[in-house]
Amino acid sequence: MSTLELEAGNVDARRARGPRRWRGAVLPLAALALWWFVTRHAQSEHGVMVSPAQVLHTAIEQARSGALARALEASLARELTGFAIGTALGLALGALLGMSKLANRAIAPSFNTFKQVSLFAWIPLISVWFGLGDAAKVVFLSLAALVPVVVHTSDGMRAVPEKWIEVARTFGYGRLQTLWHVVLPAALPSIFTGVYLALIYSWLATLGAEYLLVAGSGIGNTLVDGSEQFRMDLVVFGVIVVGVTGWALNALARAVQRRWFDASRFI
Repeated sequence: MSTLELEAGNVDARRARGPRRWRGAVLPLAALALWWFVTRHAQSEHGVMVSPAQVLHTAIEQARSGALARALEASLARELTGFAIGTALGLALGALLGMSKLANRAIAPSFNTFKQVSLFAWIPLISVWFGLGDAAKVVFLSLAALVPVVVHTSDGMRAVPEKWIEVARTFGYGRLQTLWHVVLPAALPSIFTGVYLALIYSWLATLGAEYLLVAGSGIGNTLVDGSEQFRMDLVVFGVIVVGVTGWALNALARAVQRRWFDASRFI
């Protein structure tokens, strides 16, 4: 195939991908148009209906005053700290359950019981042990991140074909070499799924923690303030910030995953 044909194929591929990029914007734009139409033609005596213009004004006000930056910084600091702790512990426990049959028989039944308990059921106990401040929130978020990482790490490692491990032993690989060169590469897609879910779950749990524990600064506090002051513009603004931040975290996780797997192909 000539260079011109390859270039033409790349151009066609880019043109095909172009319209697809805008498909995800159809629903948000339709929702925005419907929101504008309803608030323009519907009357609300109690201020329940707020227009997009009011929310935009509130967003500008929050950004200019620095309240948005402070709230995001506080929420993301808690989220990333809890995510890091929960992921690290989850990888260690998941690897132990995935590699050791003895540990799996001893620990897995208790862990399976533990993961059936609703995350929010731990809040009363956490608040007694760690108070109502940031320490309690970080513990809560760590629990949110822990479970998916443990489950997907252990499942991914146990799913590695036994014959692959036998081949590694035939070549004289030790336990650590087998883990590093055989088990982890094979289990990596499942492990990444667990880490990705942990990032999303810990962000969702951040809002729950800020709502149910003493909020302090954070996006959860923005929502609480809007609800208590009956400012629907502030509430809607907070919901949009939560959604956009969650979308950004999701996009970041997907980008890291793609780059990791693209790089691993050449190793």
